[in-house]
Amino acid sequence: MLRRLKYRLNWHKIPVMYFSDLIFLYAFLPAFVICYFVAGLWGKKEGSGAARNIVLLCFSLIFYAWGEPVLILLLICSAFICYICAKTHKETAGIILLLLSLIIFKYGNLLTGLTGLAAYIPKIPLPLGISFYTFQGIAYLADVKRGRAKPQDSFYKLLLYISMFPQLIAGPIVRYTDISEDIDRRSVSPEDMAEGIRRIICGLGKKVILADHLSLIVEESMGADLSTLSTPMAWLGLLAYSLQIYFDFSAYSDMAIGMGRCMGFKFPENFDHPYISASATEFWRRWHMSLGSFFRDYVYIPLGGSRVSRLRRLFNIMLVWALTGFWHGASLNFMVWGLYFGVLILIEKELFFKEKDKERFKVLRHFTTPVILMLGWGIFYFEDFSKMKDFFDVLFGRGGMGSETLVMAGLSQNVFLLAVSLILCLPLPKMKEGTVTTAFRTLYSVAILVLAVLFLIGSTSHPFLYTRF
Repeated sequence: MLRRLKYRLNWHKIPVMYFSDLIFLYAFLPAFVICYFVAGLWGKKEGSGAARNIVLLCFSLIFYAWGEPVLILLLICSAFICYICAKTHKETAGIILLLLSLIIFKYGNLLTGLTGLAAYIPKIPLPLGISFYTFQGIAYLADVKRGRAKPQDSFYKLLLYISMFPQLIAGPIVRYTDISEDIDRRSVSPEDMAEGIRRIICGLGKKVILADHLSLIVEESMGADLSTLSTPMAWLGLLAYSLQIYFDFSAYSDMAIGMGRCMGFKFPENFDHPYISASATEFWRRWHMSLGSFFRDYVYIPLGGSRVSRLRRLFNIMLVWALTGFWHGASLNFMVWGLYFGVLILIEKELFFKEKDKERFKVLRHFTTPVILMLGWGIFYFEDFSKMKDFFDVLFGRGGMGSETLVMAGLSQNVFLLAVSLILCLPLPKMKEGTVTTAFRTLYSVAILVLAVLFLIGSTSHPFLYTRF
């Protein structure tokens, strides 16, 4: 019986379609644009936007089914739970069911491993994007329960919200209240189209030109034999990983926001130059903002937020950060990473950096905070705690200085990539609007697109990091 069940759970999966794949850029996306455009013309003739919605829904389901031909049923089932529970005023029951599905499919393997049941229970596959679409469903039900949103009367429109392909598998987490009106009626101006295309190209460049090449440094340092790793190369690898995960994740968000903008949807921004932060608290106001606001509005504030006793407030903060870390993956290192930030934020809020002290040592904190963040990414990278310990041992001196030749070679080969990456972490000065600015942006975007496509041709596909969360 168990053998049959295990066989059924290990079905063949087609490789996932990512935004940086040539098949997405040159097959899926053009086909979608053509069909969506034709549907838009039909909608104008009929006086309805239903045709565009149907095209968007169909392509979203095709996009998801490309990599999840079976578990797409879980996605549809989640949307159906949201639809039924909102219509019958059973929102709490719906939230519980969604959380149960998330626990089973994302954390089931970890729980069976910790309890010793892994030998008897087959390994459960992780559905693509389950963390993102589950949280969107929870946000919808919570907002309906609070009266902030009306239950959606049409199941296919709610399924469209849950499954919309631009942000389906790696965010940002879009709330129903942000786009509910756009589902029924939306328009796209030439400015929206131009900005959307620019964001798509910008995201593609971040991913293919920066993140994928930074990953090579990470693989040669943090992903290599740690016993031969020198301390300078460990720091170089950690810096590269900190930059890689930022450009990789923000690249997906840029492309998602850009595609949404081209269709008339305004998805929330997800990043705001997080590495210029002067504290861990500020970092989380700038990093993965849609996730931070979700936990604030649907967990921290309902628990009482800061309007409770000091002990309860400390508990609320640590609980939220444990959940924030655990949301990222079914491994204990993610919880440790979340608690690491919880402790940092508690120290800032309760001991230092209170309102009257915000300006003290601000310049110094702009230099120390990135180092603290980098150490956190070291925890985030290693799911194996023994390897994590070995890496931090090397990082703080056990690896020695290594060969000066090798260290200098590692720096010289990557100095341009690292320099450009660090510069692009900073907010660049805004240019005045005008013909010259428009022409410059156009040429700049075309250059990035050509360079990104050249890098893509003949290269190995690198999945977006956050699609596995």
